Amino acid sequence: MPRPADPLDPDLILDFYDRNARDLPWRRTAATPWAVLVSEVMLQQTPVTRVLPVYERWLQRWPAPPDLAAEPAGEAIRAWGRLGYPRRALRLHGAAVAITADHGGQVPATVEELLRLPGIGEYTARAVAAFAFGARVPVVDTNVRRVLSRVVRGVDEPRASATAADRAEMATLLPPDPAIAARFSVAVMELGALVCTAVGPSCDRCPLLARCAWRRSGAVAGVGRRPVQAWHGTDRQARGRMMALLRGSAGPVDMPDLLGSTEDAVQARRCLDSLLADGLVERALDGWFVLPGTAVAG
Repeated sequence: MPRPADPLDPDLILDFYDRNARDLPWRRTAATPWAVLVSEVMLQQTPVTRVLPVYERWLQRWPAPPDLAAEPAGEAIRAWGRLGYPRRALRLHGAAVAITADHGGQVPATVEELLRLPGIGEYTARAVAAFAFGARVPVVDTNVRRVLSRVVRGVDEPRASATAADRAEMATLLPPDPAIAARFSVAVMELGALVCTAVGPSCDRCPLLARCAWRRSGAVAGVGRRPVQAWHGTDRQARGRMMALLRGSAGPVDMPDLLGSTEDAVQARRCLDSLLADGLVERALDGWFVLPGTAVAG
């Protein structure tokens, strides 16, 4: 059977989105570009349900970039809580400082300007340009890539990361009108999140079922290129325990307490060194440690 002329039919996908889209605060018309940027950074490798409460508290405290830029980076890490990958908090703080200093406190609108912000990569820059400013640019996350791979290419590629080739192919499938293209991008993303899921896709609910090359070829499940990362006993867990101690302390934490949070002494030392190298922890006094920028009484 030949491939449909328009496998990612915009009318079908947008109709699906209109009927099924989740009501998320960063999608509402009142959401500012800063709110969209915050959401995109928080949502990286983190489920929506975990992001929502942290996102709402974050924007109540720092509704605009200058509000966050005026505080130490350690406060961003403290507010990040247990979302994981706390370097993202540092990136948001760094972006807020740059936006305040170089853009008058307003999030820039173009992909090129967004990419010049510290810690902002290809996906985030394109997502903010599209979802906050209505730019006609391809936005490809893991959900979009999965829909693209299955429906258009007829293959299943679990956990594969987006590439420049994916963005180039998606660009050819965007509707010509920029506003519709931006809505189309988030609609494809929602289709991947709700229906064309990595495990157990609900193909009977998919508006593209009759157009899907993967289904026509037998829907053979792909083999993941990377194993799912474990948690218990890993350096990530050990680092998380140290960060929890620092976030929960009003003052410096001494080295024995930090190293004692993990049973393996070698791992504990390695993790403390890595937190220092990543800029997530700073030395205060001899043998004492704090979150970045935390003032220490003399």
